[in-house]
Amino acid sequence: MKFSAARLAGVFVIDLELKEDERGFFARAYCDKEFSAMGLNTHWPQCNISFTRTRGIVRGLHFQDEPFAEIKLVRCLSGTMFDVVVDIRRASPTFGEWEAFELSGANRRSLYIPPGFAHGLQCLSDSCEVFYQMGEYFASDLAGGVRWNDPAIGIPWPLKEAIVSSRDAGLPLLSEIL
Repeated sequence: MKFSAARLAGVFVIDLELKEDERGFFARAYCDKEFSAMGLNTHWPQCNISFTRTRGIVRGLHFQDEPFAEIKLVRCLSGTMFDVVVDIRRASPTFGEWEAFELSGANRRSLYIPPGFAHGLQCLSDSCEVFYQMGEYFASDLAGGVRWNDPAIGIPWPLKEAIVSSRDAGLPLLSEIL
């Protein structure tokens, strides 16, 4: 695996190192030793899958509060998505800033998201399947979010025909969760 630090502190892009032959390839998608050597989480008590049927759908921006703030390791298994993290760590010099990554079944890239970030995505293709390894169990009473189109954050979602659930459309602005 190849770990590349993103611009926002604590976020990493993880690319596979493919061992290829005439049959196809083999690659390690996760290794405790390698994650530990990078100072990253190695405890994943819950894994989730989301499947999105239609191009343009936006999910997020979601997070889970302390004391069970989530760490996520996100991989797109099929399709293509515009994956976004927003720094919601109030004391961070990059508070309110965002960074986006293209994750796809074709590039087999993962994104490591530490606590203190809201996470969302827009599917750029039909039939987008995403696998999440979670560093904490889901706690509905600690689940939160920031509105996907908060003008103070200013994410330029690539597909203008965004389809958003009523739950996500009703999430607060970043200024309202301070």
